[in-house]
Amino acid sequence: MRDTYVHKGKRKQLIDYLHQKIGITDSFVLNAMNEVPRHLFIESVFEDYAYEDRAFPIAAKQTISHPSTVAEQTELLEVNEGEKILEIGTGCGYQTAVLIQMKALVYTVERQKDLYNFSTKIFRELDMRPKFQSFGDGFAGLPTFAPFDKILVTCGAEILPTELLKQLKVGGKMVIPLGKTDEQILYRFTKISDTQFEKEEFGVYKFVPMLQNKSH
Repeated sequence: MRDTYVHKGKRKQLIDYLHQKIGITDSFVLNAMNEVPRHLFIESVFEDYAYEDRAFPIAAKQTISHPSTVAEQTELLEVNEGEKILEIGTGCGYQTAVLIQMKALVYTVERQKDLYNFSTKIFRELDMRPKFQSFGDGFAGLPTFAPFDKILVTCGAEILPTELLKQLKVGGKMVIPLGKTDEQILYRFTKISDTQFEKEEFGVYKFVPMLQNKSH
């Protein structure tokens, strides 16, 4: 598990890019991403490019998101230390690790067994512990542990999963991409009351699809 001065230097360049070119201003997000070794979450063949703003293929025909997408979603979530955060789509674990680095209490769900196994292993090797890690259907959330302060969905859903909104605290926020598989709109929902939500829109993105009732 090597994290060399070269890796750290490239990571610092990435953080400067996210701040100056992408417009990420939340120092909590930038500092966390500066600490998490992204190159350890991807295949070694891509290691030299790990700190470019690029997505890469990972197991189960999925991808690790662009660093700019991770930064933008995390900034929209407005994370505070100690908050309970439900993450739908652990993937390789990079986004999870950023949230853990921000000292959030992360409850994460992954439906692909290969990715669940990989992320479990990498968390153990990096001594980064989610509060709870689950293999299962993200559409169902984790009602046993609800309510959550924040919910982050890292895969695109064609329809809004209302079961997740039920698991959000009043005053809480959910960041989720919604739309067809070719592209989605990134939204932030703020729960005003048990029946009222404020919806904000933040542009077009492309995420892997969120599939219901499927675990592999």
